[in-house]
Amino acid sequence: MAERKVTAQKGSPKEAEPHVRPESHRPDDEPLIRVLTKVIRMAVRALAVLMTGVIVWGVFDVMYVLYERLLEPPFLLLNINDILATFGAFMAVLIAIEIFINITVYLREDVIHVKIVIATALMAIARKVIIMDLEELTWEYVVAIAFVVLALSIGYWLVVVKDTRDAGAIPH
Repeated sequence: MAERKVTAQKGSPKEAEPHVRPESHRPDDEPLIRVLTKVIRMAVRALAVLMTGVIVWGVFDVMYVLYERLLEPPFLLLNINDILATFGAFMAVLIAIEIFINITVYLREDVIHVKIVIATALMAIARKVIIMDLEELTWEYVVAIAFVVLALSIGYWLVVVKDTRDAGAIPH
C-alpha cells in the first residue's frame, strides 16, 4: 500500500515522529465521492451534447434570419441594424462554441482553464458592445460595460503573461 508522509507541526510533541497516513484515506477514495464524481461527469457530458444541439440550432437560426432579411425589400440589401443583428447572432453561436470548448476541456483534463473562461467572457461582452444601441443607453451603462471590458482584458493579459512566464518564454 502506498503511503504519504505528513509531518507534524514544529513544536508539537510528535515532531520527532512523522505521522504516516495511508493513501487509501484520501477524500477521492471515499465511495460516495467517487459516485458523485461520476454523476457530475455524466452531467457534464449531457451538457456537451445539449450545447452541440444549441450550436447547430444557432447556425440554422443565423442562416434563416439572414435569408429572411435578404429577401425583404430592398432585395438582397441589409441596413445597418440588420448587419448588427446578424453579427450578434454570429457572436452568439461563437460564444456557444467557446462554452462547448470549456466543457470538453473540463472533461479531458478535469480542470477549468481560466484563460478559456475569460476569453469566452470577452467574446460575450464584445457581442454586447457590437449590438449596443448607444442612443437608447445611459452613459452609466456604457461606462460599466467599458469597465467590464477593461477588467476582462487585464485579467486575460495577466493569465497569458503568467502562462508564458511559467513556460519560460517572457513576451516582449
